[in-house]
Amino acid sequence: MELTEDDVLEILKLFEQSKFDFLQLEQGERKITVSKGGYRPPEAALAASRGTAQATAQATAQATAQATAQAAAAPRPSAAVPPAPAETVPMPAGLQPIPAPMVGKFYAAPSPSDPPFVTPGTHVAAGATVGLIEVMKVFASIKTEIAGTIERILVANGEMVEQGQALFFIKPDAP
Repeated sequence: MELTEDDVLEILKLFEQSKFDFLQLEQGERKITVSKGGYRPPEAALAASRGTAQATAQATAQATAQATAQAAAAPRPSAAVPPAPAETVPMPAGLQPIPAPMVGKFYAAPSPSDPPFVTPGTHVAAGATVGLIEVMKVFASIKTEIAGTIERILVANGEMVEQGQALFFIKPDAP
């Protein structure tokens, strides 16, 4: 039995509603990996904590090559190939990043005619929606984990982002 686009959409919908932070599903040559809340699988977190940029770059290159090969072998288009790694933005002191929960297209507002969720200087509560990520016509909210003031927006509306990429810098409220 092969996964259809409707199957994938249903999986993404159920995942978004679940308490899971990470899901990796393999069926034959197809592989679906999703996460939320900036979660990184243990091997990625370990590589990052050791500062092994080379290992991370190799893993990203291998994953991109594998995704490209899988997409080429698929009888019809499936999920988009992740974008190339974004430039690393230095984090100013006293600020924390709000990362992308998954690969997809970033949207600053709920619709083109609506104002953005946040702008620099906007104060947000913990759990507030600050943007959206769209994957295969399914939208997932980007939420803050802390209360604070949005200091900087690092991506443009409609830009492709990768999982864990910093989208905003927030200045946390004083404890």
